[in-house]
Amino acid sequence: MAYQNARRPSNGRSSFSNSNRSGGGFRSGGNRSSGGRGGKRRGENIDYRRFIKKAVLAADTEEYIPTNSFADFGLSPHLLANVVRKGYTTPTPIQDQTIKLAMEGKDVIGIANTGTGKTAAFLLPLIDQIVNDPEKATVLIIAPVRELAEQIRAELVAFTAGMRMGSVTAIGGAPIGPQIRDLSKNPHFIIGTPGRIIDLLERDAMRLHNVSAIVLDEVDRMLDMGFIEPVKRILAELPKERQSLFFSATVSPQISTLIQTFMNDPITVKVKTEETSDNVEQDVVRIGYGMDKFDVLHELLKQPAFDKVLVFGETKYGVERLAKNLAQKGHKTEAIHGNKSQSQRSRAIENFKRGQVSILVATDVAARGIDIKNVSHVINYDLPQTYADYTHRIGRTGRAGQLGYALTFIES
Repeated sequence: MAYQNARRPSNGRSSFSNSNRSGGGFRSGGNRSSGGRGGKRRGENIDYRRFIKKAVLAADTEEYIPTNSFADFGLSPHLLANVVRKGYTTPTPIQDQTIKLAMEGKDVIGIANTGTGKTAAFLLPLIDQIVNDPEKATVLIIAPVRELAEQIRAELVAFTAGMRMGSVTAIGGAPIGPQIRDLSKNPHFIIGTPGRIIDLLERDAMRLHNVSAIVLDEVDRMLDMGFIEPVKRILAELPKERQSLFFSATVSPQISTLIQTFMNDPITVKVKTEETSDNVEQDVVRIGYGMDKFDVLHELLKQPAFDKVLVFGETKYGVERLAKNLAQKGHKTEAIHGNKSQSQRSRAIENFKRGQVSILVATDVAARGIDIKNVSHVINYDLPQTYADYTHRIGRTGRAGQLGYALTFIES
């Protein structure tokens, strides 16, 4: 693996795992967090052996053969031209199986991992509906976090280029005044996060009586983040006659209840195959007694193979400090966490996407929904609190059939 040529610490003890070792569980959390020493241990017990897994290259897996091309869906000519202009050639499984159903107005439950192309799977049919009926009511799209909402909006803008189709992003961390102004123009698409949507409803700046379609993206993440009750409140404001599209990597009992309450005879499309990406090579990095965790990270990041790295820390303060320490060592680094304004977070992500910085340090909440191409490595500098958090983190690499690497620091 790419990291195995890293320098050893001065005491000569190797920081890296032997993947054949046996071992018990450990307690996840902020032990020796983000550039410092000491710290508390908290979280659930997770067997670190679950963080060791060889990647299964695409050549070893059965290739999905779509039954449709984008031209087969019957999209409007302008929309299809924009799809082609974006470089879309072959539909992904979730697109292949969802787009026609959604175009027919059916309720759909899409079970798919992040990075499978589900944004286009719901945007294309909904855009096409509005193209065919410009007077059609508003589409409401709810995402768990700001970054995902912004990414959906960016995809929407690209797909609707030249169509005069209005949209607004209703997210926290950004001034509410411009959002209220844009909502007054009756946009075709409203893309928002639960908290800001509730805020706008309470201010009577947003009304949902004319919503013709609702999309809930990453419903499992909304549940994890405690947003299910606000989402229920929003859904209760919608007209009974509407189309509902729900997307999630998993379906828990709570999500099942939500589906039964707010969807009408939905069709389930399931394309998720594994709980973690087959294309991600996973291993642990051992931090032995007397070794400096930050120094080990610094030595890893000096290697040429670590060209686009997402580093996860536990706390907002720890992430900020780690990013500053890495910058002092000469690494091009940005940080995103809850104390950053939305403009700061968006700028950091954009700099990372463009390659202006090679390392993005993030907390779990700030990184939810990030979809960035060609992330070479994910490093769990601080341990995830749950295995679900772990699978979400490492899903940022190894996308679109590419090989990715995930390393988890284990302090012993």
